[in-house]
Amino acid sequence: MKDGKTRANIKPGMLVNIVLKKDQRSGTLTEGIVKDLLTSAPVHHRGIKVRLTDGQIGRIQEIIEED
Repeated sequence: MKDGKTRANIKPGMLVNIVLKKDQRSGTLTEGIVKDLLTSAPVHHRGIKVRLTDGQIGRIQEIIEED
């Protein structure tokens, strides 16, 4: 499984699990498809921040499928 903390591993259209800001304490994951990458740094220790196709924003915890 690719790492959700490295920007180079993430591309629009990938299916991922993210943690929303409101779910950071509980760790509840939200599944969705990446629309935009919001983190500009090449690596982020808590996960790359993305916007899903449904508009939700969070940090990637796992990449479910690879191209």
